[in-house]
Amino acid sequence: MINITKLWTGIAQPADHIRYGLGHGDRSPHSSTAACTPTSSRARKPVVVWNISRTCNLRCVHCYADSHAERYAGELTWEQCCAVIDDLADYGITALLLSGGEPLLHPHLPQILERAISKGLKVTISTNGTKITPALAARFKELGVAYVGISLDGIGEVHDKFRGVPGAFEGAIRGFRLCEEVGQKTGLRLTLTRNNVQSMEEILDFIERERIQRVCFYHLVPTGRGVDVASLKPEEARRAIDMLIARAEAWHAAGETRELLTVTQPADGVYLLLRQLREGHPLAKETLKLLTWNGGGANSSGRGFANIDTQGNIHPDQFWQGVTLGNVKTQKFSDVWEAVSEPSADKLRELRGSDDPAERQKKLSGPCATCKHFALCGGGFRTRAAFQNGHWYGSDLGCYLTEEERNTDLSALL
Repeated sequence: MINITKLWTGIAQPADHIRYGLGHGDRSPHSSTAACTPTSSRARKPVVVWNISRTCNLRCVHCYADSHAERYAGELTWEQCCAVIDDLADYGITALLLSGGEPLLHPHLPQILERAISKGLKVTISTNGTKITPALAARFKELGVAYVGISLDGIGEVHDKFRGVPGAFEGAIRGFRLCEEVGQKTGLRLTLTRNNVQSMEEILDFIERERIQRVCFYHLVPTGRGVDVASLKPEEARRAIDMLIARAEAWHAAGETRELLTVTQPADGVYLLLRQLREGHPLAKETLKLLTWNGGGANSSGRGFANIDTQGNIHPDQFWQGVTLGNVKTQKFSDVWEAVSEPSADKLRELRGSDDPAERQKKLSGPCATCKHFALCGGGFRTRAAFQNGHWYGSDLGCYLTEEERNTDLSALL
């Protein structure tokens, strides 16, 4: 996750301690322990994305879970959910993100939230927003939900087309406003594709007009129904990031501290740094330091991020469903993640690789194998690279850096 606001403007952001090893934690008010800064990004406990239900009331064209409105057999019982929550709390994960399908359709969602938050977990929710009611928004606030992320893919009919249901846009915005009314921290999540990148200015105008304070732009990961959605061309990705940087700068000049982030493409940080270097930006040296601490994709899937799917299977992240490391119905997540529970040990060791970026880079093929910025980017989003190459050590073809940029010398910043 690249925080454009932080890197371009230098303004402190709520999760700086997680991404860049500085600042203070943004914990649940019910947490029994104070947040602390990890010694390095590789020392962080993972953020766990838990798909608590596959059922969904929408039919999004880019859904990695290929969710439908039906009920699915084999999902975790309440007793199994309790065991997962207790283990994650005891293990001290960085954060728990409840997703789906549509998590608000889970029959035990309030109980899951109450148990997890009471045990000190920082809990966030990823939802399409259409099922948020005034009572539910108030309950989120009362329990101490850290953040509610509502998915948006365009304005009006553009969003409805992505979500497969007329009225989805109005439902999402209604859900956002209900959270805002009770003081529940909320924001938007958007997936960048060739179908909506042309609407970027309109989307950003809407964010500004609605005074939305946190926005995450995801680069498409082609899995599930998303394999049929067109990813950005390199020039489109560059224009999109330039547009986000310009907005971050404009909002900063207007005194706004809005969080503007991109997700699933660590190359965004390198692209931003190279722009700073070319333009003589005063924060270039600091950006290099923060990106180096973060490590990009090398410390993401299978290390800094994990997934528990609706059947209890444990994956390197929510997109990488083809790699299963264990199952919480028969194993503790903590044992699997610490590689003490077979068959996860060998898979995790291979995925995580060496702690030395240079040694890790030697295993890669394609442009990532020779890029001078590997220590900052970690080879892009490893899940996308695996999908596109058929093996773990290929290059992330979603990287849009030119050959000249990949070979740019950063020694002047050292």
